[in-house]
Parts: sequence; structure tokens; C-alpha cells
Amino acid sequence: MHEEGNGANREDGPGGSGSAVDEPAFLALERELTVLLRRARANQGEMAREVHPDLESSAYGLLVRLDEHGPQRATELAAYIGVGKATMSRQLRALHELGLVVREPDPADGRAWLVALTPEGHERVRRVREARRARYARRLADWDSREVTELARLLHQLNRGMEK
Repeated sequence: MHEEGNGANREDGPGGSGSAVDEPAFLALERELTVLLRRARANQGEMAREVHPDLESSAYGLLVRLDEHGPQRATELAAYIGVGKATMSRQLRALHELGLVVREPDPADGRAWLVALTPEGHERVRRVREARRARYARRLADWDSREVTELARLLHQLNRGMEK
């Protein structure tokens, strides 16, 4: 026996015959997320190039993380962005050469280093983020502000779920 509607109480497990993932809502979700993520990946590279033309796409997320959370260890940044140590080292070297980040000793562990934004790094991130917010505001100008708030809440919930 199964309930109609949200499909939360299906007898079959995920991927099984009659499971929630076969419902039109989940098929539409998969399609829309595929398009959204493809566009997001392209935009990530665009945002990094707005900071500097030679930056890799994940560098923007790295800069935003440092801007919002302050100095962090490279290993923490690599885990957050989802890249390996070699990629993180290459990106941090490039960001350092551009004068956007510095390494400083970790006061909690003298053997470790923290990565921090320079004043120039903060300024570039601020300018790019302001430009991005203005573009989003133009694209969503015909949305009700409650819809924008709800979209942000749902995306935050999705991002938090992806961290698990």
C-alpha cells in the first residue's frame, strides 16, 4: 500500500518500482537541478574571472569562504571546496601571487598556517559580489520578495544537506 501525494510513505525503497524518485515531481527536480548545476558551474568560472582573468573556477568559492569566515587552514578550505591538496596548493599559490591572500601562522598550532584575504582580496570579492547580487536582483525583479527569501532558504537547506 502507498499514499498518493508526496510519496514519502512508499513500500518500495529508493529506485524501486513505484518509489518516490519515479514521481513526476522528482523527475522534474532532477531535470531542473541538472540545468541549474550546469549553469552554476559555468557561472563559477565567470565569477572567478571577474576577480582576475587567470583564476580557476573554484577560486571564487574559496575567496568568498575566506571573506565570510576569516582565516582558515588550507586543508579546511580544500574540504569545503571539494578539491584535492594539489589543486588547493596551486590555487593558493596563484591567489598569493595576485596579492589576494597571505599565509599566517596559526596561533592555535605553531606548526600550521592559516590562509587569509588581504585588503585587496576583500575589496575584489566585495566588488564581484555586489555586481552578482545586482544581476540576481535584475533577473528576479518580477518575483515577490517572499519567493526570493524562500528560494534562498531552500537552496541553503539543499546545500546543508549536501554537506552530510
